Amino acid sequence: MTKLFILAASSLLALAGCSGGNSSDGNTTSTAAPITAPAGGDWSLSAIKTEAGGMLLGNPAAPVKLVEYGALSCSHCADFAKSSHDGLMTYVKKGTVSYEFRTYLLNAFDVPASLLAKCNGPAPFFPIADQMFATQRDWLSKAQSIPADMQQKIPTMQPSESAPILAQYLGLTEFVGQFGISPEKAKTCLTDPAGIADLEKIVKSGNDEFQITGTPTFIINGQKATTAGTWETLEPELKKAGA
Repeated sequence: MTKLFILAASSLLALAGCSGGNSSDGNTTSTAAPITAPAGGDWSLSAIKTEAGGMLLGNPAAPVKLVEYGALSCSHCADFAKSSHDGLMTYVKKGTVSYEFRTYLLNAFDVPASLLAKCNGPAPFFPIADQMFATQRDWLSKAQSIPADMQQKIPTMQPSESAPILAQYLGLTEFVGQFGISPEKAKTCLTDPAGIADLEKIVKSGNDEFQITGTPTFIINGQKATTAGTWETLEPELKKAGA
């Protein structure tokens, strides 16, 4: 991933621009039968990394496959994470819906946030991301403390150089410590070429396959859900698909 690729859409201190919600088309009753997890397990505790570079929660063979292209700096994504949690987890636990989150980049701040959220692997990713959304205003507001000279330098750096610096200014390195990620491990994740390549892959595939114009963008069974931008509008689409 080149430095220009990461920063092309926004200036360093521009906070996330993300798409708003859409109106609901009404509800549809779900009739799908639950799918039992192996060995009496809980699908909501089953997490894997996908070939696309996303983190998938739930039954990988679920008949309804939900993908969210979301940015950790996006306020609408944070709203969706809060409003959808209980309802979405009901479907995930049922085994009829799998939920994959693909970390889309809206600005430079999404790079360290995404790398650190993924640092401990698939299962811890979801609680880390949820807490990043819950405290989003707090850590984004710290961007104002970045000195002017550093603001000028960061766009000229490679991601492996700028991500650790931004993580420190935003307080993200300290933030992930509560999830058992040491400063040393955080630095390793922030400079990991494979992790950075995953971010580039997600953005490129999203743009190429689905023409992502804002976040959150939802994909249901490989089709872009153009009328869904909130849980209120998304849930009927999941039910129609067989959730």
